[in-house]
Amino acid sequence: MSEVVKILKEKKLFIATMESCTGGGIVNAITNIEGASNVLKFSAVTYSNEYKIKMGVNEDTINKYSVYSIEVAKEMSKQISEFTNADLGIGITGRINCEDPANIGGDISLIYISIYEKNKDQFHTLTLNALPKSREENKQFIIRALSKELVYVLRGKNRSI
Repeated sequence: MSEVVKILKEKKLFIATMESCTGGGIVNAITNIEGASNVLKFSAVTYSNEYKIKMGVNEDTINKYSVYSIEVAKEMSKQISEFTNADLGIGITGRINCEDPANIGGDISLIYISIYEKNKDQFHTLTLNALPKSREENKQFIIRALSKELVYVLRGKNRSI
């Protein structure tokens, strides 16, 4: 994340995150970098549907697509950007290879990531397959993938899937 924080500082941009399956891992990686307070607006860990909805995610979107979907990740990224007036919003949802009795169905290995660029009203999305490894190793995998994607987005390139 050091390159991400560096570019954000250079461009005088702010970032905010709404995380689910990463449990604050993204914001932790950002705040591990000196100077993060110059670029980070706010972060929310919204493990439950209730708090995703309280943070602005449309309940109908959750009901229609599942809380584990790119549509919900997109709403998470846009809502956190709007809530904080941050230039970039990050939304992440997925199960990282575990069942969720409250939200059944769908592929438990998929992780959905959305980066929302407020000034362009544009989404960059990434869908990852969880590794057959521990939850902690998967979080590090997600953080690395998101970090690379953020660098591409911040440099004006889009290599999203």
